[in-house]
Amino acid sequence: MSKFETFAALHVPGNPLILFNVWDAGSARIAARSGAKAIATGSASVAAAHGFHDAEALPMPLALGNAERIVQSVDLPVTIDFEGGYAVDPGKLATNMGLLAATGAIGCNFEDQVVGSKEPRTMHHIAAQSERIAAVRAALGSAFFINARTDIFLIEKAGTHDAAMADAAIERGHAYADAGASGFFVPGLADLRLLERVCKAVKLPVNFMAFPGAPSAKQVAETGVARISHGPFPHMIALKAFEAAASDAFNERF
Repeated sequence: MSKFETFAALHVPGNPLILFNVWDAGSARIAARSGAKAIATGSASVAAAHGFHDAEALPMPLALGNAERIVQSVDLPVTIDFEGGYAVDPGKLATNMGLLAATGAIGCNFEDQVVGSKEPRTMHHIAAQSERIAAVRAALGSAFFINARTDIFLIEKAGTHDAAMADAAIERGHAYADAGASGFFVPGLADLRLLERVCKAVKLPVNFMAFPGAPSAKQVAETGVARISHGPFPHMIALKAFEAAASDAFNERF
């Protein structure tokens, strides 16, 4: 079984794949030693670790080089958070995704927010984003896991999430599936009732993003989610631990 096939098979509704997102080859090795079944990056973590902001401020050659080093550091399937693919045009996007696949990554996160858009943040129209997904699928074939991310629930505050918003996400999930997506990522959605609604309606495996204060993995799994990732939070935890240790060292009296 190929790494792609192994990775795809790990997406089981109710028994989700757990991804504790990494940012470089060293953190990938630690995740592998800790029991990871697959490796995933978080774009914000990778950017921060290299001294850049998120939203594709990290130069693409650096992002691709980091991806390749991660792939070479572990024997597990690796999926890369590739944001908006560093392009809007479907043809250029397909070329960029081909470069990502050439690193050995077997999949990516691909978001529908217009990268770099100012407040209020905007999203690509469903038809345009579907065309972009279809272009990537046509270029890379079937053995690449396109985790289509919708930013509906990140752009809008949690207190405003409702059934109408879930239905809008479901509409995108259907369109992205028809365009060739492999999974559907709904970061920011933590209302279990709405999450279950999405899981039941969309035929793709659904990805939940864990965060401090979010429902437990068990609760999330019961909605039918097939993948739980941790986004930028593992890197934040690591930096807090480093900062605390550094502070202790610099303030030690002798």
